[in-house]
Amino acid sequence: MKKISRVAVVGAGAASAVLVLSVPAFAHVSVQPEGVAAKGGYAVVNFKVPNERDDATTTKVEVNFPTDHPLASVMPESIPGWTAKVTKSKLDKPLEMHGEKIDQAVSRVTWTADGSGKDKGIQPGFFQKFPLSIGQLPEDTDELVFKAIQTYDNKEVVRWIEPQAKGQEEPENPAPTLELSAATEDHHGGAAADDSATSGDGKAATAASSSDSSSEGSSGSDTTARALGIAGIVVGAAGVAFGVLAGRRRTNS
Repeated sequence: MKKISRVAVVGAGAASAVLVLSVPAFAHVSVQPEGVAAKGGYAVVNFKVPNERDDATTTKVEVNFPTDHPLASVMPESIPGWTAKVTKSKLDKPLEMHGEKIDQAVSRVTWTADGSGKDKGIQPGFFQKFPLSIGQLPEDTDELVFKAIQTYDNKEVVRWIEPQAKGQEEPENPAPTLELSAATEDHHGGAAADDSATSGDGKAATAASSSDSSSEGSSGSDTTARALGIAGIVVGAAGVAFGVLAGRRRTNS
């Protein structure tokens, strides 16, 4: 009886463990770059919005942009079944981009489903990506935090606005956060390429000189190799002739 009860307890524990492990982790609204999002540059990012409900459809997504690091250039990609609206706000402190002062920046982008029936919005069990081209990315921060609001057709609203504190557990409704990578030399529009163009004559001359030296070295090596090859053939022929003569002398003796 004791063995049976122990088996039952172990089996019950294993079953509960399976149930705990089988509970799915809820997906969150997130943002990821296509490639890299380098400081001081431009990037294409995707806001990934999953439908977390079994009986409702997501029909509206609103992404609010950070005010402490405003972005002057934001362009949404056309998505079938959705209408995108870009909202700009006046800046307290104008930005300077490419030598021009910008007094407005994007404060919000709103996507609204305009389809019908099953084609309208994000259906249960599906997700949707909302691409944006953004820039110029700031150079004085490692991340950008976007607050997102997700609306369902049953009027339910989920606010993904809680910041993620370092070293702390993830909040229940975390705000989408874009990690920025280190700045590159050509993030201002191909500075490296421009440098190459302006100093092209000197580099071309150096490259030509290197090419000529390489060609001369290669030509000298080819000549030496040919000479050695001819000498080897001559020595080989002489050896064969010597062998034939030696064989004849032995035969005659």
